[in-house]
Amino acid sequence: MKLYGSTTSPYVRRIRVLLSQTPHDFVSLNIYEGEDRETLASKTPVLRVPCLEDDGHLIFDSRVIHNYLTEKYQYAALSWEQENQLTTIDGVNDSLVILFQMKQSGIEADRDAMIVRNQRERIDASLRALNQQVEDGHFDSWHYPSICLYTLIDWIEFRQLHNLKEMDALKSFHEKHSDRIELTATDPRK
Repeated sequence: MKLYGSTTSPYVRRIRVLLSQTPHDFVSLNIYEGEDRETLASKTPVLRVPCLEDDGHLIFDSRVIHNYLTEKYQYAALSWEQENQLTTIDGVNDSLVILFQMKQSGIEADRDAMIVRNQRERIDASLRALNQQVEDGHFDSWHYPSICLYTLIDWIEFRQLHNLKEMDALKSFHEKHSDRIELTATDPRK
C-alpha cells in the first residue's frame, strides 16, 4: 500500500493518521512542480492529494480513501451526523485551500469579490458550527471526524490562515490532542 501526498496537506495528514497502525509507504511529493508533479499526474487525473495505491487500485480523495479503508479493514461506519461533520470540515478546508493558493500565486484577494466573500462566509459559519459541536460533546471520542477536525485546526494554525479568536472549544480540542503520537509523527512543522 502506498499513500501519495504532501506533508503539509491536511487531507493527506488525516489519512496518514488513520493509517498510523497499518503498514504502508508514504510517498512525499512536491505536488506543484517537477518530477513529483508528473508522478502525481500519473496516479490521479484530478492532480490532488492524497492518492492511495493498493492491490492494483488507485483511490483518489481522502473521503473516498477513508471509505475504501473502512471497507477493507472493517472500521466502524460513520453515522449521518458524522458525514455532515466531515462535509463541514471539508468545506472549511476547501475554502481555505482556495484562499491560500490565491495568496501563494500572488493574486490579490479583494474581500468584496464574490469568490472571496463566499469562501470567507463558509469558513466563518462552518467554524462557528464546529466550535458549537465540540462544545456539545460531538467530538469527545477520537474517531475519523475528530482526526479530520484536528488536522484542519492544526493546518489553520500552521499556515496562519484564520484567527480562531472566540473559538475556545476548537482551541481546547486542538490542545487536548496535540500530544497524540500519530499527530506528532505527522506534524507538518517537522
